[in-house]
This record gives sequence, C-alpha cells and structure tokens, in this order.
Amino acid sequence: MVTHEVFNQSPPLLDYNLYAKNLALQDAVAREGAGWAHDWLMQRGAELGSAEMLEWATQANQYPPTLRLVDNGGRRRDEVEFHPAYHQLMAYLKRHGASAGPWAEPQAGAHVKRAALYLLFAEVEDGTLCPTTMTYAVVPAIARDKQIAAEWLPRIYSREYDRRFLPAEQKRGVTLGMGLTEKQGGSDVRANTTRAELIAGREYRIVGHKWFFSAPMCDAFLILAHSPGGLSCFFLPRWTPDGQRNDIRIQRLKDKLGDRSNAGSEVEFWGAHAWLVGEEGRGIPTILEMGTYCRLDCALGSAGLMRQALSQALHHAQHRAAFGKLLIDQPLMQNVLADLAIESEAAQILALRLARAFEEPADEVQLLLRRVLTPTAKYWICKRGPAVAAEAMEVLGGNGYIEEGVMARLYRQMPLNSIWEGSGNIMCLDVLRALAKHPRCREVVVEEINPALGCDPRFDAFVSQLKDGLTDMENIESRARQLTQGIALAVQGALLLRHAPGYVAEAFCASRLADGSFAGGAFGNLPGGSDFAAILQRAWPSLS
Repeated sequence: MVTHEVFNQSPPLLDYNLYAKNLALQDAVAREGAGWAHDWLMQRGAELGSAEMLEWATQANQYPPTLRLVDNGGRRRDEVEFHPAYHQLMAYLKRHGASAGPWAEPQAGAHVKRAALYLLFAEVEDGTLCPTTMTYAVVPAIARDKQIAAEWLPRIYSREYDRRFLPAEQKRGVTLGMGLTEKQGGSDVRANTTRAELIAGREYRIVGHKWFFSAPMCDAFLILAHSPGGLSCFFLPRWTPDGQRNDIRIQRLKDKLGDRSNAGSEVEFWGAHAWLVGEEGRGIPTILEMGTYCRLDCALGSAGLMRQALSQALHHAQHRAAFGKLLIDQPLMQNVLADLAIESEAAQILALRLARAFEEPADEVQLLLRRVLTPTAKYWICKRGPAVAAEAMEVLGGNGYIEEGVMARLYRQMPLNSIWEGSGNIMCLDVLRALAKHPRCREVVVEEINPALGCDPRFDAFVSQLKDGLTDMENIESRARQLTQGIALAVQGALLLRHAPGYVAEAFCASRLADGSFAGGAFGNLPGGSDFAAILQRAWPSLS
C-alpha cells in the first residue's frame, strides 16, 4: 500500500549559473571596472552552481577537520586533517586567483573581478574562504619587507594548492594566516601578553598563546607580540629555515557555531621562531593593513551569503503552492521576497563599490573613501545578513530549519563576518576614528552621495540629516552605530538611484530612507504600490 506520494515540494537548487542569475552583480562588475571579466565570471558561475561543487561544500561541512596532536610514538604532530572535499574547494580558489590574483597579475579591475568571484564562492562554501582571505590580505604587509617578500611572494602568487605539511621551500604554493586574539583581550590587542625575545637581527623567539588562531595548517602567519620596543608584528612560519617544525603547539580546535569546514584553533608558542615585519613597536598599524583587506572580504562574504539565502527562497517560492496558488504569486509573499531582493542588491552594490576603492592605492579620494567605507560596509552588510537568512529560512518553513539543504548552514555562518576582524562596535568606532583623523573623509563621503541628490525627495531629506550628523560632535561615540548605519544607507541609496532600475531604487528609498521607515525592521514592509513583479524578475530572471 502506498501511504503517500511526494508532490508540492521544491526540487533541490542544483546545476544553475550563479552569475547568470545575478543581474545586479553583473551590472556592478561592469560599472566598477571589471566588465572585461564577464565571460570568465560566467564560466565560474556555472562551475560554482554545479551539483558537484555543491556536494563538495556539503561534505566539507559534514566532515569537519580533525586534530592530530601526536603520532603513535608520542611525537608532536600538531596537524589538522581535512576531508578531501575541503582540499578540492581550496584548490579551486587558489587556481582561480582568489587568494592572490590581483597581486600576481595586476590590472585595472583586478580587485573587482576577484571580489565578484569571492562573492559567488561565498554562496557555496565559506570555511575555505578564511585562509583564502588571509593569504590575499597579507600581501601588502609583507611586501614592504624585501627579504620576506622575495622568498614568500612567489609562493603566495602560485595558482597551485599544495596540501602537504612540508617546509614552504618544498611546496608548489602556500597559504597564509594570522593570529591576533588572546583570551584576556579579544579585540583589545594592546592587552596581549605574548612576548618576543630578540635572537639576532630581525629574528625573535615567541612565547605566549593565541585564543583564536584560524586555519592553523597555513604555511605562515602574521602575529602580534610584545617586543622590547612595544607591540610588534611578526612573520611566523610553520617550519623554521633549517627544516624543523616551528614550536607552534595546537591546544584544541574550536567547536564553532558555523564555519565547520574551517579549523579554528587555540595555540601556544613555546619559543617559536619569527621575524619582525615593519618597525618594532608599530605592530598594530602593520597588521591593520592586513585587517583592512579582510574586512572587505567580510562584506563580500556576507553579501554572497545573503544572495544564496535569497536564491533558495525564490527557488522554493517558485515551486511551492499553498492555499491554491504558488507562493511566488501571493502578494504578501511577493512583498517579503522583493524586500529581501532589495537588501541583497543593496549589499552587493555597496560591496563592489568598496572593492573598486582598493583598485587605486595612489588616489587620495579612493583611499579616504576606502578608509571610512570599509568599516561601514562591514558593519552594515554583516549586520543585515542574519536577518536576511532568518527571513529566507522562514520562506522555506520547516524544510529550511532542518540540516538537509543549505539554509541551516547559511544561518549558522551569518554571524561570523560580524565578529571576525572586529565586531560591530569596533567597526563603528573605526568610522569615528577615520572621520577624526582624516577630516577629508567627510568630504569624500558627501562627494560619493551628492550625485544622486534631486532623484528622490526621501533620499534628499535623509542625506540632509546625515550631513548634520557628520558635523555634530555631541555624544558622537554613543551615536556611532546610528551614524555608521546612516552612511551605509546613504551610499547604498545613492548607488541604487544612479545605477539600478527605478523600481528598485524607489522601493529602497520608501522602505529604508523615508521618514518613519525602519531599516532594521521585519522584511515585507515595502509600500503596496511597489513593483514586486519587476523586482523579483530582476532577482531571479527565470520568473515569468
């Protein structure tokens, strides 16, 4: 006897082109200077949406890394073993330049091209993006040290992923990590207690610990430690130049909420050898340059996660019927989905605009814009991510809440980018520091926003209030979140008004910028006259 048959269930979202489906991303890539990479990104989009790639992502998270502290004879190993799927994903990222492409092959638009790839890959798997980001971000910091750069940059630039645990000179390619956080300080790295003792020249012996040491199987790390001259930055390889394992002792792997495929760890340094990077006592400015590129990737990663959550919701609503018609055809569901689509497009447009600011390091305007927009974008996009994932999960109902499928993994992953490289308050205080240290930051933000004035009265009124807030120093620190959110929304609004279809910009201004609107409220509150059909067709072109 047949007890039931399966019907009215959406099929798995497999074998589709992530880039072809994402018109907003295509527009942003062309506008921000990487239109020449369109065909290349189309190829990557098809690969990343394949059933094989999505299965690798599932396996890498279902079978998390395992710590091997000692061998069967009791000798220290301090190694982490990964599922083969993890290595397949890492090889894909390395092969396509996600870890060093813009540095190895510099050209106009290279960072934007990489940003688009990173965003697309974030839709698929995010644990492998951690060592990828750190390898990308470390380059500007170590490039200033001629000796380290000469030895290590060719290995970083290599497109080959070499999983073997060997001295770097024996490998075809390397990855880089970082270690800042200690248990007593967290974001307050000046509270660190790890010490560096001079051996000779620029070589030091490191004794101490790191409470969060991401991707411990990387080939080298930038760390912070106190030297006689103050808090300094050091280059710490896994192997010493004489071919011995450096004394980096893994204590345990973190049991994390998400990011399961990646190994987060605690480590102790028992006299590990490291080399000074930059000036002694100037460790924070040196490593903050690395942090700036990491923060860009936090914004890109969250934008990618948001886009995948939206895609899952749209795909489900296109196939699932309730109360006599498809979810996608029901007005209230259309409002929710259109609101999610606007949030996703606004995140992508801001993240790609930020990526372009990294293209021109000698351009003062772009440098100052980057200085204030990096913490702004990281704060706002990463803050909106969990809300987007929760709403998208609700669209799928119970099927979204269980571990089959990807929604549960997306939801667990979402908070990480808000926490990594500085939590929300740190980002907002960094915005204040940028405005205080570089008065022209106000000007360049206003210059970025001004071209959209006159397009929408709600935008104009919002910008007028923001400009007042940028010059009002009273209780400025307690208002830092409000100010940072205002900058993010104003820049998003300006970009949408200038470059997105009118129905997208109109709905954004009505729901995020109008007096009485609540940008942090529940999704599904677009005005009833919004063009839901057009917004949804743009977000998911297969709709008709």
